[in-house]
Amino acid sequence: MSNLALSVIGPAELIEARACAANGGYSVTGVGPLWIHGEARCGSLLMAHGAGAGHDSAFLQALRDALARHGVQTLSVEFAYMQRMKAEGRRRPPPKVAGLVEELRLWRDHMSHPSLPPLWLAGKSMGGRVASLLAAEDGAPGLVLAGYPFHPPAKPQSLRLDHWSDLACPTLVLQGTRDPFGRRDEVEGYTLAASSRVHWLEGGDHDWSPKRSSGRHQADLIEQAAVTVARFMTEHSAVGAA
Repeated sequence: MSNLALSVIGPAELIEARACAANGGYSVTGVGPLWIHGEARCGSLLMAHGAGAGHDSAFLQALRDALARHGVQTLSVEFAYMQRMKAEGRRRPPPKVAGLVEELRLWRDHMSHPSLPPLWLAGKSMGGRVASLLAAEDGAPGLVLAGYPFHPPAKPQSLRLDHWSDLACPTLVLQGTRDPFGRRDEVEGYTLAASSRVHWLEGGDHDWSPKRSSGRHQADLIEQAAVTVARFMTEHSAVGAA
């Protein structure tokens, strides 16, 4: 979706749009593009995309649709480098992760409001790493990580877990069992945050696509993941209210 198609609104109007579940795309003055999808019956996720594809990747669109069916609202943002990449029509690598954390922090601050449900952080792959770094630095009501990049493919020694000891919020990892960024046999040997839970999507790769020979389908794993997210958020919202 081109940014030209987005409705221009201010930060105050953005809070109202989130509260009213005014689904659609917005260009938020002073911040950037945002897409709202679904009603927050179970909660809201501030969702960051992966390194090579933006908010409109087929995977994230399918995941947002599934989450909306189960009462989870997604507030999807696109990092500045991805906006430039689309405008220029050429690929570019993401900047240093610290800069992306600052971008996500700005969005979180604009999207959070005492009158609204707590805003959980979420992300696909690199976006999940960014969300987890922000949660480790500032805390968060909760964290949902879709295909976390525990290490680069074929480099299992280069772990991205240094900040996990600082994660204190409820953390749900949704990981394909054959994800090259962290397979089940690898991840089960890691020491993760005590507050974290890993839900395994049998046969899924980094985008939760199983092998054809398995008889499984990506859509089924996405649906399973969405159900798990809704239950996890509901469970921890109830704990927080108790």
